[in-house]
Amino acid sequence: MNTKQQASYVVAAPAVDVVIMAAGKGTRMKSVLPKVLHALAGKPLLHHVLDTAAELLARKVVVITGHGAAEVETACANKTGFAADFDLQFARQEPQLGTGHAVQQALPHLADDGMVVILSGDVPLTMPHTLYHVLKATDGQHMALLTLEQPNPAGYGRIVRGADGQVQAIVEHKDATEEQRAITEIYSGIMAVPAVDLKRWLAQLDNNNAQGEYYLTDIVRFAVQEGAPVVAYKIDDALQVAGVNSPVQLAELERAYQLRQAHRLMEQGVRLADPARIDVRGDLLCERDVSIDVNCVFEGQVTLGQGVRIGAHCVLANCVIHDGAVIHPFTHIDGEKLGVTVGAGALVGPFARLRPGAHLGQEVHIGNFVEVKNSSLAAGAKANHLAYLGDATVGERVNYGAGSITANYDGANKHRTVIEADVHVGSNCVLVAPVTIGTGGTVGGGSTVTKSTEPGALTVARAKQLSIPNWQRPQKVRK
Repeated sequence: MNTKQQASYVVAAPAVDVVIMAAGKGTRMKSVLPKVLHALAGKPLLHHVLDTAAELLARKVVVITGHGAAEVETACANKTGFAADFDLQFARQEPQLGTGHAVQQALPHLADDGMVVILSGDVPLTMPHTLYHVLKATDGQHMALLTLEQPNPAGYGRIVRGADGQVQAIVEHKDATEEQRAITEIYSGIMAVPAVDLKRWLAQLDNNNAQGEYYLTDIVRFAVQEGAPVVAYKIDDALQVAGVNSPVQLAELERAYQLRQAHRLMEQGVRLADPARIDVRGDLLCERDVSIDVNCVFEGQVTLGQGVRIGAHCVLANCVIHDGAVIHPFTHIDGEKLGVTVGAGALVGPFARLRPGAHLGQEVHIGNFVEVKNSSLAAGAKANHLAYLGDATVGERVNYGAGSITANYDGANKHRTVIEADVHVGSNCVLVAPVTIGTGGTVGGGSTVTKSTEPGALTVARAKQLSIPNWQRPQKVRK
């Protein structure tokens, strides 16, 4: 189903309300952090599920919290990075008495005219298009389940079908007979149910089962008893319904997710030195003929232009790298809120650091152990080694010497340095802001410049050299 078809279905179908179960403690995570707040691909598990709800054009999202409720609710309310018009609500489940009991807590927030989609906060990688198929299967009036063929179904609820192939029940593993345990079609934990039916069936739940809990899955049996059709949409992609219960499972899911991201990039034409050694923790957009070496990490919003080359062991976050630029190994670029741009044909690194507000023009060279923060460098400017440029405006073709810095902070306020076009700054210079170095000027090595200079001037600001012949170094006193 393409995006247009998905949107048209949502418009034609009943309003979608999403319930996300996020009350569990996650004991096996062995962490004080609530399980749903552990990160996968750089963001909390629960945020992945909220993003999916946004893709569904949900009218309302109800997050059921319990363990660490305040922390989970704050993380949801503070979530950024997606455009969603849904109404976000919370319902607390205290104590936790099962999945059916959890959804019961959400009922006061759900209008009777909606179609309720039930998701889990620790199942982060369900694709929106899969859920659209589940919604379509409801035909706007039936219960629909997302199911999966699982060769080793131990621990999962089994889908029991009648002789006619229709769904009859979901039987939890602990309550299943040996014959039922042989069934390989399992319930994923995801369903869509008309709200008015959900409310009626949840009222009939009891806890007469092996775990003494109120099972949400029992509502399938109630629907069948009423003669209401229960349909299933079956997939074969286990990653979409995989949950996280331990650090091991989280790591496995992370690698599976990253490998899928790598394959997606390669299908778009990106050359990856090793698809098993890349981490995308945000949105990475690549033009044609991009190449990425091993062990690179991409966070936030990163755009790589045509022919960009990224060396090994680089970290790039919130930046735009324009066509033909080369980022050499071990470079760290993080734009945070201000962003970073690297111009076409620029060379950066190795071991360089570009901080927020660094904007490099075409053919700029930033070399090893050079740090740039909140500064712009015009076309052709170079800072090739061991230098710092902070709060600076650097003109075209400037050559900035090794060991030189802009002293931009006076202990209370930041000040700006302006280095105009064609300036040459020698090695080990200190430019004390606010100061302007005039066009075409030269600053002699080792100078500390505290006053602005005229265009074309040579500026030398250092003590006169003194050499004392036959100087004897102090001798160590031996006791």
